[in-house]
Amino acid sequence: MDHVAEGNTHRSTAARFKVSVKFVNDMVKLKAATGGLLPKAQGNGGGHGKLSALKGWVARRIAEKRDLTAAGLASEIAATQGMTVHRGSVWRLLRDLGLTHKKRPASRRTEAARGRGSTPHLDHKAPALHGQHADADRLY
Repeated sequence: MDHVAEGNTHRSTAARFKVSVKFVNDMVKLKAATGGLLPKAQGNGGGHGKLSALKGWVARRIAEKRDLTAAGLASEIAATQGMTVHRGSVWRLLRDLGLTHKKRPASRRTEAARGRGSTPHLDHKAPALHGQHADADRLY
């Protein structure tokens, strides 16, 4: 906003920098109020939703039952705490607690990594789909 401080009008400043006059007005007000042009913090800051009071309870519950899903935890919260919450809200709380999402139990993850699970390997040939069998033209 040095351009305005040099005595130029808001309209000429807007034209020079190809922005709206309202933007220039807002920047001048922001600089006067804060002494700088840093943007205001966005979002609501988090941590004050209806689940924030249950952080300790959720952490203890997950420690007791490690395979509890977000949907299952939402059901338990409804049953024990009398509070209806969406599983997405529960998932955000779990993420804030530093918990990660595992698609398979640990034993199945290690089996798949070692090649003992039902996960196909890249070095195995996949079955042919079209035209590679002798009886590929046969209708079944």
